Formats: sequence, C-alpha cells, structure tokens
Amino acid sequence: MPPRLIRRIAHLDMDAFYASVELLRYPQLKGLPVVIGGGRRSADDALLLAHADVPLNKIPVADFPRLAGYTGRGVITTATYAARQSGVGSAMGLMKAAKLCPEAILLPVDFTEIRRFSRAFKDIILDIAPLMEDRGVDEVYIDFTEVPGGQRDGGRVLARLIQKTIFQQTGLTCSIGVAPNKLLAKMASEFNKPNGIAIVFEEDLESKIWPLACRKINGIGPKADEKLQGLGITTIGQLAQQELDWLIDHFGQKTGAWLYAASHGQDDRPVELESEPVSISRETTFERDLHAVRDKAELGAIFTKLCEQVAADLANKGYVGKTIGIKLRFDDFKSVTRDQTVEVYVGDAPTIRRIAGHCLKRVPLNRRLRLLGVRVASLIRLQDAAEMASHQPPALMNQGQKASKSIVSEPQLFD
Repeated sequence: MPPRLIRRIAHLDMDAFYASVELLRYPQLKGLPVVIGGGRRSADDALLLAHADVPLNKIPVADFPRLAGYTGRGVITTATYAARQSGVGSAMGLMKAAKLCPEAILLPVDFTEIRRFSRAFKDIILDIAPLMEDRGVDEVYIDFTEVPGGQRDGGRVLARLIQKTIFQQTGLTCSIGVAPNKLLAKMASEFNKPNGIAIVFEEDLESKIWPLACRKINGIGPKADEKLQGLGITTIGQLAQQELDWLIDHFGQKTGAWLYAASHGQDDRPVELESEPVSISRETTFERDLHAVRDKAELGAIFTKLCEQVAADLANKGYVGKTIGIKLRFDDFKSVTRDQTVEVYVGDAPTIRRIAGHCLKRVPLNRRLRLLGVRVASLIRLQDAAEMASHQPPALMNQGQKASKSIVSEPQLFD
C-alpha cells in the first residue's frame, strides 16, 4: 500500500520582480540601490537618446538619473535589496524615498516587459507543476502534493527544480515556501529571501511560526495589529494562547474565529486553478494637481488613454463588462467613486470613455485632482456575452442598445 501523501502547498514569490527585470537590461546596476517607480520622465528618454549608439548594458552607471531632487507624486513599485537597506520600500512616495536614499538610481516601470516575464515564469511552473493559482504579476501558489518530487524533503526537491529552471530560462530569482497550507506557505516564502527555499511542517508551528509578529499573517493589517498590540499581543504565539471566545468578544464572530485558526496554522483554502477577475481597472497619479477646467486638454488626453488601456486589458483577457466606473482623488486626498451599469456588455474604448464620462458628470469637480482611474466590472467572457446576445429577444436587444446609446451620447467633461 503506497504511503499516505501529506498536503504540501508552495508559495512562490519573485525576488524584487520589477527591479530584477530592469537589471536584466542593465546588469551594470546589479548590487546598487535602484528604485523602480513612477512614469517615464524626460530624464529617462534623455538617457537612452544620449546613448543610442551603445548597448543598454554599456551605459555608464554615472549617467543614470538619481532619486536626489525628485519632485512629483510617483510612488515606489519596488526597490533592490541594496536600496531597501536605506529604509525605502514598496508604496512609499518617491519624494520621501529621495530623502532617505538620494543616491539611488530611479527607473520607470515598464509594464510591457513586466507582463512578458510574468507570463514566462508562470509557463515554466505550469510545465513542471500544473496545479497553480495565479496571485498577481509576481506570485503564485502551487499544489506540490501529487507532483513528482513534491513530497521529497518536504517539497524542497521540487522547489529547487522550479527555482533553478526559472533562473536558467529567464535569469530571474524567486523565493519559495512549502508548507501544509497557503497561510503558512506565504509566511515561509519570506524566511530566506532572496533566492531562498523554506520548508515548514505542522510540527514546526511552535518553533518557526509562533515567534513571528502578528503582522506576518497575511490578512492582519495595521488596524488589527494596532488593536492586538493594545491588548498586549505582539506575536503569533501570544495570539494562539488566547481562547476562541475571548477573540470573538474582541473582534467579532468571523474575525475572531479566523484569528484563532490562523494563529494555530489552520487554513483549508484550496489552490484555485482558475479565478475569474472581479474587475479590470487602470489609474494614474498626476505629477501635479490638475484643474478640471484649466487643465481640461491634459485631463482629456489622460482620461482617453486610461480608457484605451482598460479596453486593451479587457481584449487581452477576453472579457467585456456592463458596469463602468471612475475613481477620483482630490488635492485634499479624499477619494470618490462613481459607476454606471448599462444594459449591454461593452469592451471598446470609445464606449467605455463615454459611460465613464457620464459618471464624471455626477461628481462636483470643484477641487484640483491628483488621481484619475477608470474601471470596468460585472465582467463576463466575450464568447459568453456573444452567445447570450444571440439568444436575446430582438425587442430586448433593441431596448438594451437604446439604453446604452442614451447614456453614451451625452457631452462629456475633459473633451
């Protein structure tokens, strides 16, 4: 009788992914503090123009733009480990980062390259271990349980194979945690970064998990952590010592029960092989606050580009939607959202822009804007929408089309 297989779930996280992709183009920057973030600036174009006659890997390090003196609203997408030693990190404003690490090299995000490498490393994983859950551009969960090598040394053999193959075929490194479930695997993938592998078994809970801070549990955010600390709980082990009823009394039925289970390393969530997107969106933070009237032309161009990007994303993923919305953030940092649901599914840029413009008309634009976003939700696969339309009664189809046209034909702001 074959031995019983124990559940082995891996979490794979690419190491400083955005920065690592750039270092493939600019290997001369390896080991240096590099920050990736913000949009392409004139300094970035000037760098390439000045060195148009030499390969990218031959551009002198001294010629790259630095963070020092940066002004604008950009935020850090990621930073190399050398830059992180100065205290900069993801989601930090670039102006603040410039004060902490002015000598860091600043490069813009190249989403085309990021998506290309994201697809590449995921295809490699699927060839080796096909039970994979896509969790974003740079991380996945993988079910090792029944994959050859997935049980050997707790999954280390298979993790090493995946790690080695990704590096050989892309030049990128990743860190992998293997554990009985997704919750513990996520934590384990942080243990030996970068380019590390960590193995956790159920019996390791007390020695490897309980000493960690509560924030290491994916799902405990700043507010919950602040409340836990106010109750004298700073580590996962201290959290695990609390009675279930006590946690429910302080955090409510659902959250209290989840905190109790998480602190005991319990998580029965499956690896989801296919997950349907809830929505597809694009947004941008402006380099300076823009006025709805005085900066009308600039806002109009940005608005159109966002709608075109959302439409392209929908087409690439094979979806259409019937709820179109906008997001605005004003100069006082207050945000508002508005959306409109129409009768028919749409996916083309002009229609998205018109309906999103209708949403804009419902927001008083009496303050300067620092962010604008466009979103399409209520998604359905394009082929499913086409099939639904073919079975729709003509009268209902005409009614839906008329309703859509009545929405999208009104004059828009930013035009």
